[in-house]
Amino acid sequence: MKSSAISGDSGDPAMEVHPSGGVESLSIEESPHAIPPHPLGVKPAGNQYTATSIARNFIGSFRTFPDEILALFLEYLDSYKLRYLGATCKFLYAFCRSDDLWKALFIESPLSKSGSFTWLGTWRSTLLNLRPEQTSQIQCNNVFSDVLYRPFLCTHTSLLPYTTNIPASNAIPRLSNLTPSEFSSQWSDKPFILTEPVRSWPIYKTWNTTTLLQQYGDVKFRAEAVDWTLSTYISYMNNSSDESPLYLFDRSFVQKMNLNTTTTSNTNTNPPSYTIPTCFGEDLFAVLGASRPDDKWLILGPSRSGSTYHKDPNATSAWNAVLKGSKYWIMFPSTPSSAPPPGVYVSSDQSEVTSPLSIAEWLLGFHSEARKTPGCVEGVCREGEVLHVPSGWWHLVVNLEASIAVTQNFVPRAHLGRVLAFMRDKSEQVSGFKKEVVDPYGTFVEGLRREYPDLLEGALEELERAREGRKRKWDDVVNGKGDGEDGAVGGGGFSFGFGDDSDAEVP
Repeated sequence: MKSSAISGDSGDPAMEVHPSGGVESLSIEESPHAIPPHPLGVKPAGNQYTATSIARNFIGSFRTFPDEILALFLEYLDSYKLRYLGATCKFLYAFCRSDDLWKALFIESPLSKSGSFTWLGTWRSTLLNLRPEQTSQIQCNNVFSDVLYRPFLCTHTSLLPYTTNIPASNAIPRLSNLTPSEFSSQWSDKPFILTEPVRSWPIYKTWNTTTLLQQYGDVKFRAEAVDWTLSTYISYMNNSSDESPLYLFDRSFVQKMNLNTTTTSNTNTNPPSYTIPTCFGEDLFAVLGASRPDDKWLILGPSRSGSTYHKDPNATSAWNAVLKGSKYWIMFPSTPSSAPPPGVYVSSDQSEVTSPLSIAEWLLGFHSEARKTPGCVEGVCREGEVLHVPSGWWHLVVNLEASIAVTQNFVPRAHLGRVLAFMRDKSEQVSGFKKEVVDPYGTFVEGLRREYPDLLEGALEELERAREGRKRKWDDVVNGKGDGEDGAVGGGGFSFGFGDDSDAEVP
């Protein structure tokens, strides 16, 4: 792995930031990636111990609050108050210039909600309509704060040490293509990358940011919490220094772009814009017709944008096809006996996931441990390739360069029981259905009974066997039955376990 050098004051030696593997993971031939100076001269908190002047000593009553509390307090201020407070001293000036504060203000502004505006490089400049020559740059060389410096560090930490030199045992398999029977019998539970199917798609051959702007520049797309025109989003994408850039993730792109696909019934007579890879062709949610949940998305984002750890909705599987750019994936299976990925914390019902705020922050703190964790697989899906995400797998993905992709969720017959169990037993977590569908599970069962009655019957029997098996194991534990003499569990001591993972992912 490589280290990162942090620039100090002029004449001071550079500091090095190492990936979570530590100094011992460095190779002699590797050179460090330099972290540029903070634009306002802010430095990590530890630097204050050798400083002769510390700005924090001159902020009056605000000294009472730790930096973390001060940052939270500033989130309650409007644009005027932030500018007013920021004019009082260098320390508060640096805090009030934090672009995360201005991002929240801008997203709620009428300008953002209009969807079309001129992006001026930062959230603050765009909200206040400030050109670079109108923006103050007061140097704050005596401001020492990890709260301010860490997001800057994460933004400028190279991704290369984390996304290269993948151990052979962790590498996601790469295949040219698969038949439906090969996928169903051997690969439905495994991540893999296909290198052939996408290269024949018309949109693979024609889509890039230039052609998309020419055709759809004035069309609004969803990017997380905002709906912006494509021209506005690409302007942001090409000139942003956000630690976690906004990610365009639009579920209605087929209609907005009038695309012809093999799963849409419109009046477009052109050849399909893309075709689902053959091995992913079977999708049992198709029995829902117009009532099916959201299943396909256009994804567009700059380098370093992506998704923190999550599982795909409704226990579905997914494929993700890269049309331009490349994406790094790191993935973990999820079973009743396995913990979440390092640095990820999940509520007891798995409805809430807590993890580091940004992808870079997770890479810095947990990537080395993750690579050593059993079950970890990782790889880079390149331009013209498609990656399979099995049902229930944890995954984090980050763009290594500006990227365009299409993704789609589906239900293969190999995972029908898992999807039915999720929809039945975790109905409050089911998502993506229209409001008119008041009973997603019942509607799905009804569609399956109409079109695949034997398949449904087998899946329901599988669920019942799993439920009975868990009940028997629980009764054995409660009643003290076991394999030892005299019914003792584990030879006398209390033991709790389900044995193997044969009922993995069945709630």
